[in-house]
Amino acid sequence: MAIAYLGLGTNLGNKDENLNGAVEYIRERVGRINSLSAFYVTEPWGFKSENSFLNAVCSVATDISPIELLYITKEIEKEMGRNKKSVDKIYSDRIIDIDILLYDDLIMQSEELTIPHPIMTERDFVMIPLAEIAPELVHPVLKKKMKEFLKYRF
Repeated sequence: MAIAYLGLGTNLGNKDENLNGAVEYIRERVGRINSLSAFYVTEPWGFKSENSFLNAVCSVATDISPIELLYITKEIEKEMGRNKKSVDKIYSDRIIDIDILLYDDLIMQSEELTIPHPIMTERDFVMIPLAEIAPELVHPVLKKKMKEFLKYRF
């Protein structure tokens, strides 16, 4: 059984319902939710929007491979109404976004998926909820605990 950390974000519609709905889909299709951070209101990152985001991170125990997890999370996004994906760092408003942040201590890079998420440590909306639920977790590439990334921001 692997432990995956997933970043969740929404800035359209009923944001609480969107995050809670995504967590339910993850529970049904991916595995047992070990922990779920608080929901954080954040400003858009990488693009301009009048809509603030609601972000969270969850930890899930799963037997699903990383690539299968990617396909399942993309299917959840689609079923929840997301029809547009960010391309070449051009971001847009979204009903739901689910990112695979970490998968155990796996380091992988393919055309489809990079783990750990390549820019997760640049994003407070990822690192604050991740450090909340897994402060002692060590980044497999950078060899720092999640809580240590926050020291450099505040």
